[in-house]
Amino acid sequence: MPLLILDRDGVINEDSDTYVRNLEQWLPIPGSIEAIAKLSLAGFTIAVATNQSGLARGYFSLDDMTEIHRELNRLVEERGGKIAGVFYCPHLPGSGCNCRKPATGLLQAIERDLNVSAAGAYFVGDSLKDLQAAQRYGCLPVLVETGKGRQTLASIRGPHPEINGPENISVYADLAAAGDAILATSTL
Repeated sequence: MPLLILDRDGVINEDSDTYVRNLEQWLPIPGSIEAIAKLSLAGFTIAVATNQSGLARGYFSLDDMTEIHRELNRLVEERGGKIAGVFYCPHLPGSGCNCRKPATGLLQAIERDLNVSAAGAYFVGDSLKDLQAAQRYGCLPVLVETGKGRQTLASIRGPHPEINGPENISVYADLAAAGDAILATSTL
């Protein structure tokens, strides 16, 4: 089954400049849960790759984050889909880890743990870091305009030194629209 990688905050759920700290603050973007289920039911292996420095900052606990991911999985499964794994970086920016996007450690972990290649996989994100990680690892970057997506889109228009061929990045209003486009162009 082909792999599809999703960022979390700003793609699946509303983002927050003060961090999504608990289940009460976790608000799915309309249509995102349904899109994940639809993609899963169509044959994609779904993985989530997310930077979660709020753990290192002490803004939320591992239990809080686990509760959010448990609810995400429950909602997708309720619609017949499945998320194969949620992979996260708990480190602060500048910590030198290899897992914080735009580094590719999370993608390596996805490959190792799910026994699937990420090369050529769609990677849906809303930030420059998502696009950079996708390109560095040979994934197909997809930008959604939710979360930080509109800011990211404005920043990459025209030549951009940190992005190869920004004109080749697919852009959609949200995960639901991106999912529909991916399903329309994929031959599974």
